Amino acid sequence: MPSVEILSRIQFAFTIAFHYIYPPLSIGLGVCLVIMEGLYLRTGIKMYEDITRFWIKIFALIFGIGVATGIVMEFEFGTNWATYSRYVGDIFGSALAAEGIFAFALESGFLGILLFGWNRVSKGVHFFSTIMVALGSIFSALWIVIANSWQQTPTGYVIEGEGLQARAVITDFWEMVFNPSSADRFSHVILGSFLAGSFLVMSVGAWYIVRNRFVEPAKAMFKVGLSVAVIAALAQLFTGHRSAHYVSQYQPAKLAAMEGHWDSAAVAPMYLFGWVNNEKGTTTGLAVPGGLSFLTHGSFNTPVTGLNAFLKRKGPQPSILYSRPTIS
Repeated sequence: MPSVEILSRIQFAFTIAFHYIYPPLSIGLGVCLVIMEGLYLRTGIKMYEDITRFWIKIFALIFGIGVATGIVMEFEFGTNWATYSRYVGDIFGSALAAEGIFAFALESGFLGILLFGWNRVSKGVHFFSTIMVALGSIFSALWIVIANSWQQTPTGYVIEGEGLQARAVITDFWEMVFNPSSADRFSHVILGSFLAGSFLVMSVGAWYIVRNRFVEPAKAMFKVGLSVAVIAALAQLFTGHRSAHYVSQYQPAKLAAMEGHWDSAAVAPMYLFGWVNNEKGTTTGLAVPGGLSFLTHGSFNTPVTGLNAFLKRKGPQPSILYSRPTIS
């Protein structure tokens, strides 16, 4: 029979995996809506108004499902991980509260005008509401990423109390906000969201084009999605690499575990896919020789710290989770 911990992990994994489908889609789709409605205001072509109205309905559906699944996820913080929530509630809770106050309220407040404001407010006010909804979804992601990034590279806090009474307490709010990985993780997540939303728009447009239905509107929405996707995809090359570099810099054990790298004295391959044998401490699969070394250090011949270096340590090992690099 699986332990309560394993069951909690499985339940939380299913919840958050399902939830995370929708926020990135709403973020990327929000940007596409701004472009579509902006084209309508600039050109006066009714086709752009039609595709904007079409995607607003889908945006509302995605937004609603994201909110509903997000509420379930937040309850599980207190049920599945109650001890952890008590431990970091002062920090994690402040970021989530900021998300609700500064981002979710902005997004949901203007969503009403976005959905029901056609023919009730001026075109400029409606367009402003579309921009605010898009910005609200981006700000929402900002605070969620800050909360997650703090867990990866924690700063601006002290631990008060001992044992089960210990709590992580904020000492510097802005140091917590601008922890070492928050900016890079945020840019990486936002660009990924732009890609998700733009590819959704392109896929629907392509579906109509292939079936020779609403061809002109479908081509227009496809062009909007493609323009966002091209810019985001090119920028993602840089933000993705920087995010991975921060993992190698601050969480070397995490990098070794993700890549199945064991030998600390060896050049590290980059596995495209493989199988890890924990008992023997080996990984087999299709790999690019020296690929991880190159991505981490810019050289195919530089060794990367492996899991064996961390597994041999005795006693508490906080540096495995987070290691602040020294500055020489």
